[in-house]
Amino acid sequence: MAFFAGVDLGTGGAKACIIDDQGRVHGYAFAEFILIHAHAGWSEHEASSYWPLVCRLLQQAVAQAGVAASEIKGIAVSSAMPCLVLVDAAGNPVERAYNLMDRRATEQVAELYAQVGEERVFQSIGNRLEDHPTLVNLMWERAQRPEVLARATTALTIDGYITLRLTGQRVLHRSGAGFSGCYDLRAGDWDYDLVAQAGVPAELLPRLCACTDLIGEVTSAAAADCGLAAGTPVAAGQVDNAGWVGAGATQIGDIQSNLGTVGNFGVVHDTLDFVYSNVGRVMINVPYTVDGALVTIPTTMTGGQSIRYLKESFGQAEVEAERLLGLSAYDLLNVEAERVPPGSDGLIVLPFLMGERTPLWDANARGVVFGLSLNHGKGHLVRAMMEAVAYAMYDSFSLIERSGLKLNLPLVLNEGGAVSRLWRQIIADVFDVPIVLVQRREGAPFGDALLAGVATGHLPGLDISREWTTYIDPIEPDAARHRRYQEFFGLYRQLYAHLKDDFGALAALRAKYTG
Repeated sequence: MAFFAGVDLGTGGAKACIIDDQGRVHGYAFAEFILIHAHAGWSEHEASSYWPLVCRLLQQAVAQAGVAASEIKGIAVSSAMPCLVLVDAAGNPVERAYNLMDRRATEQVAELYAQVGEERVFQSIGNRLEDHPTLVNLMWERAQRPEVLARATTALTIDGYITLRLTGQRVLHRSGAGFSGCYDLRAGDWDYDLVAQAGVPAELLPRLCACTDLIGEVTSAAAADCGLAAGTPVAAGQVDNAGWVGAGATQIGDIQSNLGTVGNFGVVHDTLDFVYSNVGRVMINVPYTVDGALVTIPTTMTGGQSIRYLKESFGQAEVEAERLLGLSAYDLLNVEAERVPPGSDGLIVLPFLMGERTPLWDANARGVVFGLSLNHGKGHLVRAMMEAVAYAMYDSFSLIERSGLKLNLPLVLNEGGAVSRLWRQIIADVFDVPIVLVQRREGAPFGDALLAGVATGHLPGLDISREWTTYIDPIEPDAARHRRYQEFFGLYRQLYAHLKDDFGALAALRAKYTG
């Protein structure tokens, strides 16, 4: 029997998983990250914490699996994107790492658009710079911290940094390159002309690989740290939609959703025509782990993170109950939200706690609680936030549905806040689609371990995940609740339209008085 390791580094935490060649999970470990918001619009991790944390999680997962390191035949790593880890010649981070919630480079987005034209950029990368990809963040470093950029020799993703620590190789898989802001989606290579126009040194860009490429082996030094055997093959890796790959989303039209730190869903397809359509241009479009496939990923900036924020800021009683009694603070918040009717008794939230991505693309947008009254309690706020995330994702889903892109329903919920049945029911009712839940809870690192098995030739292909995955707890939408939610969704959209200019004015005041 062969075993494979997977590691995923999301925005809010990291996970490691050990599986065998029959898709059975033998070991799993998880830990949360500390998110650093040093300034408005900034979101970082302490990059120096990544490697020790990954080593600890791998050691825990291997110990739990009870297998010898030599029995693990491959490893792959994924991370949430866009992200950025600048490393020096020795492979050490030169500053904190950017995670996908970082929105500091707004001036650089405007600068590059003004210089080369928004359409020129879009026709190359098939995406918007408002996603704050690697390219504009490097422009920000050049303008604001040239001494930091001068020390850097490579611009890596978070998973690319871990792969570097494992192998000594500086690479980027093409699924991650789609979040760089300078990857020519049609040509499948770096757009060096765009990089030059941005004033970014091209030598910072790592070597491109397919997700299934074997890019090196675990070095002796890395093996001593992480507990894997020296010589273990390492695959190039993938974006943290690895959970979708691991849960069977490998065919055209498959659709899965995460409620991790962000709230998103992905639709697998193979048509550049959609990418460059009017709907495609307000989405996120990148190469998928499956060869020849693309994935469109509508995303709201704060999905599960919005409930984590409520828990940490207003859920002290629930957190204390968790500490004393072992009850889940999230479960306790769910109980309070379940008592509130659909529409939250007239409470509407705009969930833009760190700006918004698809389809609004507004880095200035911020959270709004509208209609707050004395009859509203904590449960109302929790449910209204859940509904708000559903509205934000539905805003993109409705556009894709009307575009005619193939959708293989039911919508599959996977990872993070999807464990909440209440939240799944809200999404089913807002979207008006049936929903199922992935029974396996390991998510992205399972998909990474699967990728490692395929890359090393021990597994026949990614499609085997369809045989390994069980979908449970089917939920049907309720027509009456959907009609009610349509009315609230209309007001939700109207509120944003009314406040759009005000968000810009507030951003100017933040910049003036808080920096």
